[in-house]
Amino acid sequence: MVRLSSISLLVTALAGFACASSPSGQEALAESPVHTTESWGYTDCGLPSDLIQIKSISVKPDPPKPGQDLTVTVVGTAQDVIEEGAYADVVVKLGLIKLLQKRFDVCEEARTANASVQCPVTKGDYTVEQTVALPREIPQAKFTVSVRGYTAEEEDMVCLDLKVDFMKRPFPMFGW
Repeated sequence: MVRLSSISLLVTALAGFACASSPSGQEALAESPVHTTESWGYTDCGLPSDLIQIKSISVKPDPPKPGQDLTVTVVGTAQDVIEEGAYADVVVKLGLIKLLQKRFDVCEEARTANASVQCPVTKGDYTVEQTVALPREIPQAKFTVSVRGYTAEEEDMVCLDLKVDFMKRPFPMFGW
């Protein structure tokens, strides 16, 4: 089974300088994937008013491989200061089965992971890179991760929906 510490570190990497948020009932932007391959992708489901604007997310290796280190690079902009008390609600699913539902203290996660960006986060552009060891025991399955984060004042920060497909594709060159 996937270790929760790996999920925690991945969440920290994906939203290292603040995490993610929901549109709070407002109409979201057209939810289109910013990056999609057969093995992974993400959708920025946030609004232009969110405090964190994600510009890009990249991973190495691409596609991610169980048992190997995964380096996640997130490029984004903090549109205002983000202080202690910011948090992220994260839900990890395997198909329809909920594996993890947890609230992460964003600033504490950044400290624990020794991330390059620490609270308080000042307004500006950031590139956050984090490497995590993916366990070999990751099941051959499709995972979805929903990240919704908020400031200490309950303001929306950013909204991300991620998918990672660890299913084996025995004959990718033939399309089956």
